[in-house]
Amino acid sequence: MRPIIKVENLSKQYHIGARQEPYLTLRDSIVKTFRAPLARFRRNGGNTIWALKDVNFEVAPGEVVGVIGRNGAGKSTLLKILSRITEPTNGKGDIYGRVGSLLEIGAGFHPELTGRENIYLNGSILGMSKAEIRKKFDEIVAFAEIDQFLDTPVKRYSSGMYVRLAFSVAAHLEPEILIVDEVLAVGDVAFQRKCMDYMKKLARSGITILMVSHNLFAVKAMCRRVLLLSAGRRQFDGLPAEGIDLYEKESRLEADPWAIGVIGEDIDRWPIVIRLMEYLDTEGRPRTVYDYGERMRVRIHYDVRSPVKYPNFYFAIRRSDNVACCSFSAARDGVTTPLLDKSGVIELQTPPLRLVSDQYGSWAIVWDREFKNLYCGQIGPMFHVRDEILNSDFGVFHEPAEWNWRANGAGNQVMLESSVSCGKE
Repeated sequence: MRPIIKVENLSKQYHIGARQEPYLTLRDSIVKTFRAPLARFRRNGGNTIWALKDVNFEVAPGEVVGVIGRNGAGKSTLLKILSRITEPTNGKGDIYGRVGSLLEIGAGFHPELTGRENIYLNGSILGMSKAEIRKKFDEIVAFAEIDQFLDTPVKRYSSGMYVRLAFSVAAHLEPEILIVDEVLAVGDVAFQRKCMDYMKKLARSGITILMVSHNLFAVKAMCRRVLLLSAGRRQFDGLPAEGIDLYEKESRLEADPWAIGVIGEDIDRWPIVIRLMEYLDTEGRPRTVYDYGERMRVRIHYDVRSPVKYPNFYFAIRRSDNVACCSFSAARDGVTTPLLDKSGVIELQTPPLRLVSDQYGSWAIVWDREFKNLYCGQIGPMFHVRDEILNSDFGVFHEPAEWNWRANGAGNQVMLESSVSCGKE
């Protein structure tokens, strides 16, 4: 059987500090081809980075393949090349079929056009006739749940509304291949579940799906095969459980680039190194998904390479879009020691997590108690907070407040006082 996606020696090089690649006309592309040798000669010696390097794989019709890897591994670059948004430097990525892509919020939408007009525009780009688009139109609108905003220019849409419409368009306009990047994480939990259920339905019908996600539970649920990219190269291609296990082991030991810049690249010379970070519930059971309002236990295993005075273990949480959310400092909470010279384990239990539903990353950092000297800084594993309602549209966190309500009757003033809490305690 001929593969529906075939990638051969695919490589993509970027020049650090260069502007984003422009969209070129045919004339521009021809001129660029003749100028390319000279341009490459002029750029020799400059700073470059290979986002992808000699990647090879094939995807059979009807396969659902997850693409995972750390930030900067080359996942999004791969999907952009396959979606014909950018060109490879070397090699090729061939696709044999109609592609529906969902890569970036608003990609493929004209901001001045309404939701209705963008549906027809995207269908036309995919080669569908107006009659074919009209046949699918009601399904697209119903799935996206944006009926009242259908004739509003999409530039006024929230990120969540963008994602709703973009996914609905990409999934309903009869693609043979659906390419989905992490953008689904922007939507609320209920809509994410709805999208996952619909993608499962598409997979059962024989549609080929290629998806990038940091949501490893979604990858396990959806995919029968995983590609793990590392530093632009294919590191693993096989069963999801094996690929995810390899990815998690690497991720939890990664040194933070910022810490490397302060302490040095040779981690073996760091005074302290984090060997393992574990996420647990209050009963000590391993967890990576927490409900809004739950407490989280974090167990940090550390090795001491050289003694440090008054260590300050520091645990920080960032959202998937790198927004700093909160942090916890042992020294500020009164937990330190005059001299730490032996390896061990330190554990903290967070207050109830009031973070909105999203995916979160973590950092384990060791300072001195004055935050002047840095001894260690490593990136921990990811975890998820879930809630049926609270998502990133509500901000970073949602803390219950006390509400006092005064109601005026016909002749008498009535005082209704209550303390209203949202979420779980």
